[in-house]
Amino acid sequence: MATPPATSPGRLQSVLGLGFGLAGAVGGTIGAGILRTPGLVAAQLGDPLLIWAAWIVGGLYALLGAVAVAELAAALPRAGGWWIYAERAFGKRAGLVTGWTDWLAHCIGLAWVATTAGDYGAALLPAGLLPTAATWSSKAIALAVIGLFSLIQLRGVKAGSTSQELLSLAKAGAFTMLVVACFVLHPGTDVGQLAPVTDQAPIPPAGAALLLPAVVALQGVITTYDGWASPVYFAEEFSDPARDLPRSLIGGVLAVLVLYLLINAGLLRVLPLEVLASSSLPAATAATVLIGSAGGLVISVVALVALLGLVNTAIMAAPRILYGLAEAELLPLPALAGVNSGGTPAAGLLLTAASAAVLVLLGSFERLLAMGAVLYVSLPLIGMAALLALRLQEPSLPRPFGCWGYPLTPVLIAAGSLAFVLAAVTADPLSSLAALALALAGAALPASAPGPAAASGHPPDSPGR
Repeated sequence: MATPPATSPGRLQSVLGLGFGLAGAVGGTIGAGILRTPGLVAAQLGDPLLIWAAWIVGGLYALLGAVAVAELAAALPRAGGWWIYAERAFGKRAGLVTGWTDWLAHCIGLAWVATTAGDYGAALLPAGLLPTAATWSSKAIALAVIGLFSLIQLRGVKAGSTSQELLSLAKAGAFTMLVVACFVLHPGTDVGQLAPVTDQAPIPPAGAALLLPAVVALQGVITTYDGWASPVYFAEEFSDPARDLPRSLIGGVLAVLVLYLLINAGLLRVLPLEVLASSSLPAATAATVLIGSAGGLVISVVALVALLGLVNTAIMAAPRILYGLAEAELLPLPALAGVNSGGTPAAGLLLTAASAAVLVLLGSFERLLAMGAVLYVSLPLIGMAALLALRLQEPSLPRPFGCWGYPLTPVLIAAGSLAFVLAAVTADPLSSLAALALALAGAALPASAPGPAAASGHPPDSPGR
């Protein structure tokens, strides 16, 4: 059966294109982490060539993930992301658990990013403007951010996509200006006044001693690249998913890779290696060197813009997960499959925003973040397993885009994802067990009785059926 037209009531609207896809990939990837991670990488590796190599390897890893997921997204352009591939390859229960896990991770991430944006926002406000305690000022701003972007999304997919494109453009522009400043402006402040300077730069590790620092550095780098898969959550809303989804995923990763390399080049030009390695926020240190005390304020604004882009991406993507699960009758909540006149899954949006707001009010994020990290890093592993399984189970499934380097590419990404999962479990077993319990709670959710659409495990408009 043909996919219903974009104007069908109660369905998502197929109005998105390459511009939104690139904005989603870039906006879902670039956050405040790139302002901090270069210092961590420099401290571990201590050599410009090794630093560059780490950022290139991390970008290539993300690129391999993008080309692998592009095959799945183009072949199965439905709303909601990773659960679609798990359900197709491993059945309804696997799809439900994957979707539930993904939605929980999004809610945790959304609450943390909004809270961090609240911290930056409160720091930027004039002293005494908010009379309450600093903590509650930050929380009030975080809740306002969630509320504002929820209202934007309620207006419809066009308003949401426009806000994503504008925020991604502002984010890319802000970081580009930082790079240009690093190459054009002359330092106005003595670096030695801002950070401790030793007589010697860090000694780069060599041989077997390089292994552990390289692993630590790559963990930070790959985490900073995370978010490139954001366009797949909107696959059903692309007017030409077979063409635009692969271009969005691959183009987004390449754009981020170039920008990250430029940012590191700028930082290495302005800051001595020993200062870069000792700074917890090297972008702020570089900005202060270039323009004085106002540099910290500039970087705070850049970080806030980056965080707002992440908020918009998360609060736009998470309701699509719930919509897709309900529309496929994996969740017995028909209201979640509803779409308002603007094309937004309104019930899913309200549930997502309310859940994130509760997490913001609860406050302590250390345990939640550790749990969310385990949930997030497990998703690419599930996706790569689905890709491998579907190649065997459904060789005739139409695949408008084929994964480059198959089967080596998905195997490499699966191995990397598994390594991240094992590292998270080893580092924090208690949080990992709690995350596993949360994920398995999805298996206990009641599923709808199979209707005409669910009898075969796929909706009537599934590709290849």
